[in-house]
Amino acid sequence: MAKAYWVVCYHAIKNQEAFQAYAKLAMPAIQAAGGKYLVRGNPAKVYEGGLSQRVVLIEFPSLQQALACHDAPGYQEALKPLAGGDVVKRDMRIVEGLA
Repeated sequence: MAKAYWVVCYHAIKNQEAFQAYAKLAMPAIQAAGGKYLVRGNPAKVYEGGLSQRVVLIEFPSLQQALACHDAPGYQEALKPLAGGDVVKRDMRIVEGLA
């Protein structure tokens, strides 16, 4: 079974306190769902028009676990500090790895 990955790019973090509140709740919810943080930080170097922005890469044992984690009550609760507008600008992708 192929693993799956959350790929999150933060274009801007406008409210550091709300972001920290999210992170405090998100990490245990993600880890409880089988997620393993592989990358969490800013790039050492960017190429080909890349943006120097925070990147988070989380590995899950399967696509089903990655999707279930995102939709689970624990992670949905973690998202609440990011709601309401001007906290962060980010995009997230869930991709399946190669078998």
